[in-house]
Amino acid sequence: MRCNGRGLSNGWLSIVIIALILVIDQLLKIEVKTSLSLGSAVKVTDWFYIEFVENNGMAYGMTFFNKLVLSVFRIVAISFIGCFIYRLVKQEHSRGYLVCLSMVLAGAAGNLIDCMFYGLIFETSTPDSIAGFVPFGEGYSTFLYGKVVDMFYFPIIQTHWPDWVPFCGGDEYVFFSPVFNFADACISVGVVLLLLFYRRELERIGQVWKGFSSEKKANE
Repeated sequence: MRCNGRGLSNGWLSIVIIALILVIDQLLKIEVKTSLSLGSAVKVTDWFYIEFVENNGMAYGMTFFNKLVLSVFRIVAISFIGCFIYRLVKQEHSRGYLVCLSMVLAGAAGNLIDCMFYGLIFETSTPDSIAGFVPFGEGYSTFLYGKVVDMFYFPIIQTHWPDWVPFCGGDEYVFFSPVFNFADACISVGVVLLLLFYRRELERIGQVWKGFSSEKKANE
């Protein structure tokens, strides 16, 4: 990961991006966690709120597995992406591709930090109280069972379904309703850019990983 006269090498660029995203993500989450009660919101504009929500699931509050399985899945996914980026850096792939992958890795790592440590270092957040730090290990949960802090809410369109719509007629409709965090946003932006501009590179993932595995076996 040597630097040259033209600036950062690809390896250092990935490290800087990952570190910067993690710092911003954690500063935002800690500020919200220690400043707002659970469920409270600060209005920025009519279509943008800072709303404190905690969830056990994946990006945007989605839940498909129990908490432990999801945390282990995150660790495996982050390890895979990290090894993949390391392989790409050695092969001198395009910087844009590495930037997108680094954004996805950093976003996943940011939410994993919440799961790993927030239950150990924070009090329980409730609608009636604001959480604070506690001595390590005396928090509201155990290792890998912490809740992910979300805060960005964009109710861009707020209306009601027409009465004639089956099942939901007359109900409130909000677009965009999910509450998310900075890490979620980085994952989403990274994935969208990969799909739009780096499809060919994504198709070669199997080839790159196969080469990495072969090299590892040869060194054993």
